[in-house]
Formats: sequence, structure tokens, C-alpha cells
Amino acid sequence: MDLTMRPRRLRGGEAIRRMVRETRMDKASLIYPMFVMDGENKAEEIPSLVGQYRYTVDRMGEELEKLLKAGVTNVMLFGIPEHKDEVGSQAYAEDGIVQRALRKAKQDYPELYLITDVCMCEYTSHGHCGVLCDHDVDNDPTLELLAKTALSHVQAGAAMVAPSDMMDGRVRAIREKLDANGFQNTPIMSYAVKYASAFYGPFRDAAGSAPSFGDRKSYQMDPHNRREGIKEALLDVEEGADIIMVKPAMSYLDLVREVRDCIDLPVATYSVSGEYAMVKAAALKGWIDEERIVCEMATAAYRAGADIYITYYAKELAGFMQEGRIG
Repeated sequence: MDLTMRPRRLRGGEAIRRMVRETRMDKASLIYPMFVMDGENKAEEIPSLVGQYRYTVDRMGEELEKLLKAGVTNVMLFGIPEHKDEVGSQAYAEDGIVQRALRKAKQDYPELYLITDVCMCEYTSHGHCGVLCDHDVDNDPTLELLAKTALSHVQAGAAMVAPSDMMDGRVRAIREKLDANGFQNTPIMSYAVKYASAFYGPFRDAAGSAPSFGDRKSYQMDPHNRREGIKEALLDVEEGADIIMVKPAMSYLDLVREVRDCIDLPVATYSVSGEYAMVKAAALKGWIDEERIVCEMATAAYRAGADIYITYYAKELAGFMQEGRIG
């Protein structure tokens, strides 16, 4: 048969396939989410996130050393305080769990790039992402607490802050607070396009952050909306965000692509707890090839336009990249 174009010519062997690969990945783009908790000498496995743990500050080095050995140098910290109250005061306390973890990690592992999640839900007694007015989250008073939290994290050693609360105006409030205190060069990675998703279930178990009443649909986005996601991304760019995140990843890659096409900033996406838990559960049953699924999910995120991938599989993916099985 007389065929001039034969696409299979570029698929004939591993060397040529890697040479012409359109989507390339690097360990430096991976961020590992890590849970730190109050207490001493504890490393508790999270039942709904098999293989993931909550660590006390004195034990978190066990995981940090594994990450560094794998080549993962970016870590995002989530705090689980022993005591919670109506205004989430442990979020911005000088001796809060994240603040102590930052100082310890920065001292012991200076090569790590430490990022912090900035939100109130892990710290409030009601589990919502801000202070309440009756049964509604009061947007504007929450902004000051978020800005105080971000500043306290940076003062304790955070290299970047990542607000995840979805309050209107939070990026501007944080940017102004950091700038006023001499931290003009600290970047903000905004959870700009964050949907009210069922994929967050295991995280709420891990962090003890499920709301005690109602839900978060009045501040997180409706999964049906596409244009609203673009609006949120552009608003956060205008307010001073340096990186824009889309969350979750797997079911929202169309938004990753659209955000990538409309902004010039780096784009991150978060492969959230529900994605990890589904893959892990199916793999433990022997129903799927875990390695291939994990690699395919990551490839899809980068192919959609993500520059940064936040994942509980960061160590494994770094190993696969090192071995040439992905990237």
C-alpha cells in the first residue's frame, strides 16, 4: 500500500517514543501533601488513605528523609491541632502545629521547599473554613485571620503559602499583609479553582475537618460551572497570586486546560485524597495495575497543562521518573 504518512514510524521503539514525547515531567514539579499533628512520638496511619500518615513534629523526619531520598523536595504541610475553637486560633498561633513543624523542618532539612496550606477548617470547632455569623461563613472577618495565618507561617519559615479557603478577596488580603511585613518576595499559590467535590472525603477524615453542619457549597465552586472557574482564576491573578491551582485534578482536567490557555502564570493541580484512595483500594484488590494508573493520571494532568502536580504518590512518581517509566 502506498502510504506517505505512517504515524507508527515514531512509535517503533522506546528510544524514538521518548525522543518525540510531547508531555515531559520532572521531579522538581512534584509537591507532597503531609499531615502534621500535635503530640509526641506518633505516626498514625490514616485509615482512608492507606500508606499515608499523620506525624508529630518529632517523627515527621521519617517521612521527610524518604522524600528527599526519592528526589522530592517540595512539601505542603497541613496541621491537625489538639485543640480547636470557634475562630481557629491555633491556625495563627506562634506555637501552632504548622509553625512548629516549619521551624523544625527548616532547621533539619534546609534543602526542602516548604509550602503551607492556609485555611481555617482544620482549626475551627465547627469545621468550616472561616468564622461564622449564625450558620454562614462570614467572608470579610475571615480574611484578616487568613492573612494572620499566612504571615505566621512565613515568619516560621514557609517559602510559599497556599490559601485554600475560597473566601472572596483572600489573595489580596494575604498579599497586602505579607508585603506590609517585608515578605514581598514570598509567593502565593492560590487554590483559585476549587470545586465543592466529593473527592475530598478521605482528606476530611485525615485532618478531622468535616463541617459539623451543612456543607461548603456557599464558598467552594459548583462542579457544573466552567466559566466561573476562569473568573476565579483571573480574579486571583489580579489580586496578586503567583501560581493558580485547579482542584481536584482527575475530573477537572478540562479546567486545567482552560486556565492554562488564559493565564501566563504557572498552573498547579491537586490529585486529591479521593483519587488516591480509589486507586489504592482497587490496587489492593488486584483489580488494576497501580503503577500504570498512577503514571497515566499524572501524565494526563501534565498533558492538560499543569506545571505543578500535588500528589500523595509523589515519592512513587519521582521513582518512576528516575527509572524512565514516566516523563
